[in-house]
Amino acid sequence: MNKDESIRFAAKYLEDLLSFFGINVAVYSTIDDDVIQLSVPSTSLNSLLIGRNADNLRALQHVVSMALVVREAEVTRVNVDVANYKRQRADRIAEKAEGWIQKVRETGEPMELNLNAADRRVVHKLAQDYSDIETHSEGEGRERKLIMSKI
Repeated sequence: MNKDESIRFAAKYLEDLLSFFGINVAVYSTIDDDVIQLSVPSTSLNSLLIGRNADNLRALQHVVSMALVVREAEVTRVNVDVANYKRQRADRIAEKAEGWIQKVRETGEPMELNLNAADRRVVHKLAQDYSDIETHSEGEGRERKLIMSKI
């Protein structure tokens, strides 16, 4: 299954999965850095689809990704977003990160942050815009932490 087929399959698979829950919507799909981006419009069941701490979103991503793996698709990484939840969360994390960066700049003390992988990515990316700030992650699995320090 080539890249275009993978994108179409992932969108259709997610649409079919959502229809099982009585949600009949068109899923918008794109690809960015070899990750299939699937966007589900807002419905009355947003909270069910997102779940606590976005656990249901991650589960949907995993199911779609595994369906692609089984079909030996060229692209198997998937990001599912419902009603722009992830984009809004990334914006909130970026806003908080600006404050964390200022605090590290003022105090000179490193800061250790307990963030999930997606939030760590947002902070790492934002910190690249600051020549005097360095970030890296330490630890394994759910114990992984982001360390922000002044250079």
